[in-house]
Amino acid sequence: MKHTHCLMLGLLIISITCPARAESTASAPFGRLFFTPEKRLALERQRLSNIQETQTLEGATMSLDGVVQRSSGKSTVWINGRAQDEHDAVRTGVTVHLTPKNPGHAQLSPGEESPTQLKVGEAINRATGERNDRLGGGIVKTPASRR
Repeated sequence: MKHTHCLMLGLLIISITCPARAESTASAPFGRLFFTPEKRLALERQRLSNIQETQTLEGATMSLDGVVQRSSGKSTVWINGRAQDEHDAVRTGVTVHLTPKNPGHAQLSPGEESPTQLKVGEAINRATGERNDRLGGGIVKTPASRR
């Protein structure tokens, strides 16, 4: 009997104090992590004005690091380690054209430069046009398919 009374008293105390605790935490704003105040302000301004930063392709080389083609028709391409949608040249400054018949390749057009056909894993020196498969003279072997 004493056990039941203690349990009921404990539940009563918890039910009385919980709503008060919830009200006090609801009025306190959540903090933001990982960014400096200046970066948070710039992100907030960007979000409010709905403007995306234009980034240009940096460096002498351009590499095609990956391509994902979804069944919905949307595609994501990684150029110099930066992801972008197939039809969104704003992020890297590179226009991308994919063909379904050649899934491991993409035609890349950086800014005013002439278009270049690259396969995934390949890089090109934009000044000289020299291509590099980034294997360093090595080869990639895959096991034979078993049927």
